[in-house]
Amino acid sequence: MTLVRTLVTAAAGAYAANCALGASVALRWIDTSSIRWVHHGLYTVTVTTTAVAAVVGTARRSPAAVALLPAALPLVLLQRHGARPLSRHTHDALAAAPCYAAALLLAWR
Repeated sequence: MTLVRTLVTAAAGAYAANCALGASVALRWIDTSSIRWVHHGLYTVTVTTTAVAAVVGTARRSPAAVALLPAALPLVLLQRHGARPLSRHTHDALAAAPCYAAALLLAWR
């Protein structure tokens, strides 16, 4: 497995885990009110792994990095906009999904 493939997969996995946790909280399947830091921690892991995958992928001229780079905008908007209103937070979060999907497809082809 190549380094870029591993990094892109880790970034997409962190993003998917964070989305799953956020959706579970929004649907009230789980309550993280006493441990909000978990969602914030996953966000930090998502941003960090995405940045590392993009930088390493760009250095190695990987098309997966090009697909992943636009995910930076929704990730910044999430931090800037906050969690309220929930609909905007959800739209910001889901705007990155096509970037992760495309990066995964390109990294694994």
